[in-house]
Amino acid sequence: MRTAKKIFRIPKSFKLLLIGVVAFNITWWIFAMVFQNKALPNPIDVYNIFPSTLSSGMMAHSLASFKRVIAGTTISLIIAIVLGLITGLNKKADRLLNPLLYLSYPIPKLALLPIVMILFGIGETTKVIMIVLIIVFQLTISIRDSVRNINKENFYVLTSLRATKVQHIRHVVLPGILPDMLSALRVTVGIATSVLFVTETFGTDKGLGFYIVDAWMRIDYLSMYAGIVMISIIGFLLFLIIDVTDTIFCKWNKL
Repeated sequence: MRTAKKIFRIPKSFKLLLIGVVAFNITWWIFAMVFQNKALPNPIDVYNIFPSTLSSGMMAHSLASFKRVIAGTTISLIIAIVLGLITGLNKKADRLLNPLLYLSYPIPKLALLPIVMILFGIGETTKVIMIVLIIVFQLTISIRDSVRNINKENFYVLTSLRATKVQHIRHVVLPGILPDMLSALRVTVGIATSVLFVTETFGTDKGLGFYIVDAWMRIDYLSMYAGIVMISIIGFLLFLIIDVTDTIFCKWNKL
């Protein structure tokens, strides 16, 4: 019975997130009551129309946005793991790539949107590329620094057993960087959803960014807020997936 409780224990961060959601909605309701403005509807009214907005098309927009976030984040993570491991384990590679990372990291990536649109068009590719451009550098730097911070003593046992570099990476490096990598993912997922909203306002008729702007242009504030809530739900689900992954695979880091 104790084992079952441990397996299904709700993560503390998830509890805090739920408290934050409740506090946010209470604050939203108070402001709506104070201002009494159509541009700031009551959250209860927004949630009442939520099922109808889903059935009338918002679900299709949500799925399109979700797929783009997943694709962009997955590609970014793969690139970041490769670059982070190379620069973290190889000093020569770090000296070569480090100037490029630090030069490109501060550049406002949204300023590159017109260039990406010219090169790749206004379709799905551009939206995924923009997500990758904005979050891949942060993930790469976080993973590289995490690799560097692994205690060198952790490698000694495998070295004495004549383990290969691949075995070192599999049994020491990857488990060692996992907590920091998931922490970086929590931040970058929020950034990815924000970027998605901007990119979906250009050259598309699918996605929550398009849905929200379209509702705003039609002065349909309830639908507009429903779209904003849906983006928040997507971010919440992604955050929850990361948090559950952290709880399952990084138990040793919680001791």
